[in-house]
Amino acid sequence: MKNVAVVFGGDSSEFVVSEQSAANVFGWVDTEKYRPYMVIMRHGDWRVQRAGKPDAAVDKNDFSALIDGVRVKFDVALIVIHGAPGENGVLQSYFDLTGVPYSTCGAFASMLTFNKAACKAFLADTGVAMAKAVLIRRGDAVNAADVVQTLGLPIFVKPNNGGSSFGVTKVKSEAALLAALEEAFREDGEVIAEEFIGGVEVTCGMMSLSGVETVLPVTEVVSKNEFFDFGAKYNGESEEITPARLSPEATALVQRTTAQVYQKLGCSGIIRADYILRNGTPYFLEVNTVPGMTAASFIPQQVRAAGLTMTQVLSDVIEDAVVRQKRLPQL
Repeated sequence: MKNVAVVFGGDSSEFVVSEQSAANVFGWVDTEKYRPYMVIMRHGDWRVQRAGKPDAAVDKNDFSALIDGVRVKFDVALIVIHGAPGENGVLQSYFDLTGVPYSTCGAFASMLTFNKAACKAFLADTGVAMAKAVLIRRGDAVNAADVVQTLGLPIFVKPNNGGSSFGVTKVKSEAALLAALEEAFREDGEVIAEEFIGGVEVTCGMMSLSGVETVLPVTEVVSKNEFFDFGAKYNGESEEITPARLSPEATALVQRTTAQVYQKLGCSGIIRADYILRNGTPYFLEVNTVPGMTAASFIPQQVRAAGLTMTQVLSDVIEDAVVRQKRLPQL
């Protein structure tokens, strides 16, 4: 029976989302096949959390822990850290070096997709529609008038690396741009200012497990707020409709685009791609390589709509991770 580490926590503002996701993932693991453990990682401190018992320190040399006098080596890591270090390639690189199979995309794809500007540049030759954007680094001299002239109004300002809508502002005037940049800089040293695309917000999950690619049903997002912010995502301030109320042609196009993005970026495991659908064209926003697994998250909704269960999917994810790790070059 494999020992499965449900890895959560992280160093970003998304810590609380990771906690919620991990609790669900832990409960979905098939305990007839696997022994799940909750492993929290926070600012370099890695520990196994156990109900009613003291935490056990994780040995980073081989990703193991001494639990009740027995050395437990974790056979697979289910990464449920949103943001750094679980979604930016850092943790993936560690597991590659230690030979531990893990559930997400590899280190390069994780690093690439976490950087919104780099991801958009990488997809530039695919024909996938994307909003115009300007990358701004902390310390850059910013001319608000030039940014507005390039992108128009309104403008979305967001951290270049990050998720869960932390630090995101919808800017409606030139005068509000600099304050929005400062808000985003609290989350990241790079900020992306992006052209507003009006339309229907949709999101689509995909997984490639044991060589079988599955594009999940599309979800339509109707936010009660100005945009799909943190409250809309996690506090019930939105309506999420799965399958989305789209024509068969529009649905198929979103799903084909998701498959194209997945393959181009070299993704693996479960991902989610977000779009704005305008005049029948899906405008790509970003890829989430560690999509949320909270009660309000999209992937569980889409899995259910596909007639699957999260327990079944996670079992496939675990076994696929083992197979993928065996194919990697050994040091």
